[in-house]
Amino acid sequence: MLNKSLLVMGTVAATFACTALKAEPTAYPLTIENCGQSVTFDRAPKNAVALGQNSAEILLLLGLEERMAATAFWPNSVLPDLEEANSKVEILTVEFPTLEAVLSKQPDFVAAMLVTLLGPDSKVAKREDFETLGVPTYLSPSACATTKNATDAYGSRENLWSMDLLYQEIDDLARIFDVADRGEALIADFKARETALRAEFAGNDDLTFPFWFSSPSPADDAYLGGGNGPSGYIADVLGGSNAIQTEADWPTLGWEGIMAADPKVIVVAQVDRNRWDLDKAENKIAFLTSDPTVSQMEAVSAGRIVTMSGASMNPSIRTLYGAEEVARQLKALDLTR
Repeated sequence: MLNKSLLVMGTVAATFACTALKAEPTAYPLTIENCGQSVTFDRAPKNAVALGQNSAEILLLLGLEERMAATAFWPNSVLPDLEEANSKVEILTVEFPTLEAVLSKQPDFVAAMLVTLLGPDSKVAKREDFETLGVPTYLSPSACATTKNATDAYGSRENLWSMDLLYQEIDDLARIFDVADRGEALIADFKARETALRAEFAGNDDLTFPFWFSSPSPADDAYLGGGNGPSGYIADVLGGSNAIQTEADWPTLGWEGIMAADPKVIVVAQVDRNRWDLDKAENKIAFLTSDPTVSQMEAVSAGRIVTMSGASMNPSIRTLYGAEEVARQLKALDLTR
């Protein structure tokens, strides 16, 4: 039996071939409107640095590994189908890099997925740090679509995040690198996969999920995916809703509050960075099933716990992969209609 991911990548490759004649080559200089700034490119980048897993994986999916100098900030390992391409690109760190480390690669383009990596209050870098050196930058539209607040560095969303912001990002990056045909093919593939999921799970409106990213310890509040963020999108695609209805992208909540939400299914994230013990999905599940109080939740006692990559809870290409990951487990639990 063929691996499903290989079939997906084969579909993308076939779509590349079908759309190759439709996309116009990029005319330089190219000016992109990005997060309230106009960024001009005189030529396609040849030595790019991607700050964040999403920025890196988009470039890899577009077949641009030979034009990537380095990457940083990886909550999870790279997609299996991209391992070979990714092995050609230096990883500065799986955590937040330093500005000095980024500049040491002499980038001619820097793309970032989060404001904490490339924003006005970022401890890593600010856009003007590169602008003064003549290095163009790009920030994910998903990151600058949030409303800043004093309690959440990642901001809040008044409306549910959607893949439209990601499609804009793919299209922008593809045009910047003069591979618009590949961008169109990738977007078409993602749209088809999202449509298929929504059709399969239509009518599952009784499904509610909390999305547990991690916690410093069992005694600490849980870091959760917010109601309007990518986790809420995943719940929506699967016909249900996020049990934690907040506008903050990354709310924290104690287990009493999570229990009060009485979710139908609990989604726990596997985070590969190993910052905390509870980054690991298996440790989360061990806590859920052994804690005298939390284990009494109906979702836990009924065995309705599913796992997903932590990267899927960031606004990224991995979000759709996460929805597919959860969907497979829901079907195994007979939670589809």
